Order: sequence, then structure tokens, then C-alpha cells
Amino acid sequence: MKDPDLKIIVLTGSDRPDIQAAWDDLRAYLHTVRGVVLVGVFSSDEPIPEDLAGDIVVVLGGDGSVLRGCRQLGRRQLPIIGVNLGRLGFLTDLSPSEFRKVLPGLKRGQFQTVEHLMFECHHHRSDGTVITDLGLNEVNVTAAGAMKMLNIHLKIDDMDVTTYSCDGLIISTPVGSTAHNLSAGGPILRQELQCFAITPICPHTLTVRPIVDSAERIFEISVRDAPPGVMLVIDGQISRSVDSADRILIRRAEQTFKLVRLAGYSFYGTLHRKLGWQGHLDYRERRGH
Repeated sequence: MKDPDLKIIVLTGSDRPDIQAAWDDLRAYLHTVRGVVLVGVFSSDEPIPEDLAGDIVVVLGGDGSVLRGCRQLGRRQLPIIGVNLGRLGFLTDLSPSEFRKVLPGLKRGQFQTVEHLMFECHHHRSDGTVITDLGLNEVNVTAAGAMKMLNIHLKIDDMDVTTYSCDGLIISTPVGSTAHNLSAGGPILRQELQCFAITPICPHTLTVRPIVDSAERIFEISVRDAPPGVMLVIDGQISRSVDSADRILIRRAEQTFKLVRLAGYSFYGTLHRKLGWQGHLDYRERRGH
């Protein structure tokens, strides 16, 4: 019995010349592979029809391309495999040549689909409107153009937690924990965990530290006496202004980010490679003690 065809959707993610050149090469190659059907190709600003049949979404670029791809897929998330044409690439772990090597295994179904936490951000604005965004990495309320320390109030499940005096506040998923959250001193979370990290940026009080809490909670942020220029930034790609009367609610999304994982994947191995971690022998072992 003939194996079913592997239906692939490709997201080119960017108009960068290197990505377009990589896509030209990959497209020519895919047309030579039996059992692979290219059912759609979309740039970063094109909607993906909900009724389009696909088994795997191939995203070209870097982690930012994957973030955009998740929003393009919207309420119908499909398994994503990233081909890294960027720099760090925690979510885009394969080079173009490595993707070609693993394609026969993908055709045979030799992969796992691991589901990860996504969030909904509900921005309740002072004019009564509510803007809802689906995201994967983080919500960041930042001083941005205000150039002033902010007083950011946090509630969890409608209970007051604290008011941070800081340059900003990040609420991150485990997938996003190695992005802005990490650079702000937040914890690295294993990607399969169901929780959020809350990390203040440059807090005025040294005893203020990041918090990790369950993904079942509802997190509410407001900025007291917000000066002009305060911004809400989602996944580093969506931004809009915030004023004192706004409320920002973050909760678990019904959708999950479906990431293709191949045999031999190691979370800590990825951290070691991507973050440049180096092992150090104990000096007593080197001296034979």
C-alpha cells in the first residue's frame, strides 16, 4: 500500500534576499521529491485559508518568522518545522541542508509533534474597546519612549500582587523564556511546562525577583500614572500605546503551538549549543585530588 503524500505549507516569512534565495533552492528541490505535495506558499502578510489541507508547515527564517507564522495560522495551529536562516534559532533548529536530509523521515512520519503553551492578550483600552492578540513568546509593557521609571501594577486571578517600580514588565511563556525574558534576567523554563514567568526589567528594588506561576492563572497589568510613550509589545512584533486607564489581561490560549521534534532532540543540548555554554572540569579532578 502506497504511503500517503506529505502535504507541506511553506511560510517564507520575509522578503530578505537570502530567504528568497533559500526558498528558490528549496522549491526546486521539493519538486523533485516523490510523495511531497506543496499545497501553499505564503509570505508574512498573507492569510492562510482555514480549509487548506496541510500536514506540516515549513517556516523559513529565524524564530521571528515562526512567531509570525503562529499568528498567520491563527485559530487553526498546524505542526511547524523551522528552517534556520537567522542567527540564534531556538525554534528554527535545522539548516536547509539538514532539512533535506530529514525530509524522507518526515514523509514516513518519523517525528513527534510537541504542543506548547500560547497566550491571549486582551488589551482593554480607555475608550472601551478591547483588542485581542494571540501570542507565543511574551507580553512586554515597557517605558519605551517615555524614558521614565514606570509603576506597573500586577494582579493574578484578580488578587493584588505588587506594584513594580521598573523600566518594564515581561510575562513570558516557557517558549519565550529564552528570548527577552532571558536577557532581562528571567528564568529559563523547559518548553513543555505549563506556566508563565513574570520578570521586571531593571526593578528599582533589589529584592524584587522574577515569579513563576501556573498557566491556569489570569494576569492583569496596569500602569499607574502612565507617562506618554509607554508601549505594549507582543512577541516583539506587535506594539501599541498604553495609558493609565488601560488594563492588559493575559491568559492561556485555547490553541497550542505545535512544534515538530525529530529523534535525538535534547532541550539541554539545544541550550548548550545556542547559548554557547561550556563545561568546566573541577580543578581538583584535573590535579588528581
